[in-house]
Amino acid sequence: MRTDIVRSWEFTAIEHGYESRDAILYALAIGLGGDPLDPDELRFVTESRLQHPLPTFGTVLARPALDELFEAGEIDRVKVVQGEQRAVFDRPFPASGQVVGRAKVSGVWDKGPGRGALIRWDHELFDARSGERYCLSRSITFARGDGGCGGDNGLPPPPHSLPMMKPEVFYDHATLPQSALIYRQLGDRNPLHSDPQVASQAGFNRPILHGLCTYGIAGWAVIRTFLDGQAEDLAELDCRFSKPVFPGEMLRTEMWQDGNVVSFRVLVLGRDIVAIDNGRALIRN
Repeated sequence: MRTDIVRSWEFTAIEHGYESRDAILYALAIGLGGDPLDPDELRFVTESRLQHPLPTFGTVLARPALDELFEAGEIDRVKVVQGEQRAVFDRPFPASGQVVGRAKVSGVWDKGPGRGALIRWDHELFDARSGERYCLSRSITFARGDGGCGGDNGLPPPPHSLPMMKPEVFYDHATLPQSALIYRQLGDRNPLHSDPQVASQAGFNRPILHGLCTYGIAGWAVIRTFLDGQAEDLAELDCRFSKPVFPGEMLRTEMWQDGNVVSFRVLVLGRDIVAIDNGRALIRN
């Protein structure tokens, strides 16, 4: 990795118009709509009921061209995976609209030869007309093939610690076998999620689900369990990605509530692994 190039990289601001069908496609990709009688799910997958998209929809809007950064910075693209995702949701998105995305690299940390490197980049979304901010997304990308590159001193702040007690509640959610193929229509066309040969080169026996798709599922589990489907009351959602999910697997989100903070993790049932760890959701007062 050319750390000097990555650290000083300047992204171009991106304007992105979206329609209600894009918000609906996102909700379908993360698995909503399986029950045609469920009003909480129908409000996100039918035009007549859609008032606001899910807040995590912001993670697919006006995304910066990371492939250009990876190429210029000489990063091994095949071995890049999502490490962490944090987001602050300032206000609900309208059912359709025009947004402007502005991104910047805010940290590069070297874990050492053979251990990879971490790249943190911040992405803000604003209304194209009013200039009001909708959300701030802070992502950490794990470049597994680029350890030993040098970078900033130390490491990024540690993730949220989960309670030691048994989870208070859980929510099970079945991913669709075609989830990754639907989700990639929203803009992330990384062949790791669709091409078996590329997945094999990256060390997986088949294409994996996008980390941000699993992130959206975790957000929905919190919204469904603690907010009665009122997605606009989700103020923040943070997590660390631990293991990949394969499309079609059953996920269980385990949760603990302490005031307006919900801690969570996502398990893959059948493989007994943690896919998302150190989760923290903040409920709006």
